[in-house]
Amino acid sequence: MRGARSLIFLVLIAAGLGSYLYFVEMKREPGDPAEKKAKVFSVEADKIDELTIKSESGDRTTLKKNGKEWQVVSPAENGPAAVDQAEVSGITTNLATLEEQRVIEDKAGDLKEFGLDAPRVEVAFKAGGAEQKLQIGSKTPTSGDVYAKLDGQSKVFLISSFLESTFNRSTFDLRDKSALKIETDKVDAVEVTTKDGTLRFGKNNADWRLVSPAETRTDSVMIGSLVSRLGSLQMKSMVSGNDLKSYGLDSPAATVRVGSGSSQATLLVGNKAAEEGTVYAKDTSRPGVFTIESSVVDELKKGAGEYRQKDLFDARAFNTTRVEITRGTEALTFEKAGDKWKQVTPSAKDVDTDKVEALLSAATGARATSFVDKAPAGKPELVVALKFEGGKDESIAFYKTGADAFAVRSGTSGAAKIDPPLLDDITKALEALK
Repeated sequence: MRGARSLIFLVLIAAGLGSYLYFVEMKREPGDPAEKKAKVFSVEADKIDELTIKSESGDRTTLKKNGKEWQVVSPAENGPAAVDQAEVSGITTNLATLEEQRVIEDKAGDLKEFGLDAPRVEVAFKAGGAEQKLQIGSKTPTSGDVYAKLDGQSKVFLISSFLESTFNRSTFDLRDKSALKIETDKVDAVEVTTKDGTLRFGKNNADWRLVSPAETRTDSVMIGSLVSRLGSLQMKSMVSGNDLKSYGLDSPAATVRVGSGSSQATLLVGNKAAEEGTVYAKDTSRPGVFTIESSVVDELKKGAGEYRQKDLFDARAFNTTRVEITRGTEALTFEKAGDKWKQVTPSAKDVDTDKVEALLSAATGARATSFVDKAPAGKPELVVALKFEGGKDESIAFYKTGADAFAVRSGTSGAAKIDPPLLDDITKALEALK
């Protein structure tokens, strides 16, 4: 009996609670939040034109808007510095949308218990000449929020803890950390100087070429990767002082010059820095010395051979329209008509298309293993000349010298060293056509 009464009592309570919630929800506008949080500031992000941030580390940084761009104006040992626009945008946006999660005390007597007697982080900003300052203290015991207040007010409230990392930014965090200011898609010249010599690359339309120490084809993917690496290279830290000698920048381990039309940017790379995995560097167009990842030095020390195009031919079997083969006193010419290949010299006749395709695959699939400065002496074993899409022509002479095999591209100095079996494969494919 007692159990039944208890059950009836619980049902009545549940029904009453349900009725209460129903009538409360009926009065609430659809889509309205259960509790509206007060905004800390009444300001629009794009109206903020000055920021001063004191980080937990003690850095105090002042930034001002110059037109639409922000600049670090203090500290500015060498004049205003460019900023990380995304970092600043994050700060101004969060100031404009900042909400009080909950008011702790309207008039706090002891700020010490909230860590606000000496705030860890302060963010002051100006908009329309009026200045306001947010002060951030300790985290709550659960670390879900942090205590905060406005300068000159005693009300303590909570803000979301994730905002602490947004506002707690050092001078280095806020500045533009690009090691070299370049637009990678507009770069048309690169020069890399190390103790081993100088490499020069030039771009013609979309194609890169090695200009020095030899005029030759370049692996566009590799040089494109180098340009992309330089464009994305970031400072790891700033160092004090401008004595280039003490950082090994008076006689750099590497000097990189990147050209874009008539403009040029230069990066000097010096000694190893104190921080592991970094080296000192300097953009000559800007004051100050910084550190970058030391791994970039290995890329800059690559020799010309590593940047040269390893494919002997630009043509491929599928886009070749004419083949001329010279072997000693024998010369054969094949032309493509539709999907079929025909021999045109020394006599016109039908040939096995698959066998011509096999010859082309053997030739156009050949790659260099390394490069030498001098072409072999004597007569070549074989000369393969191809005409391909767009009426382009290319010709390569193949040589054998002892146990080694080489390929010399027409119009290019030096020679490519190839695996001897590659030349054997081309010769066998040619024999199969006879």
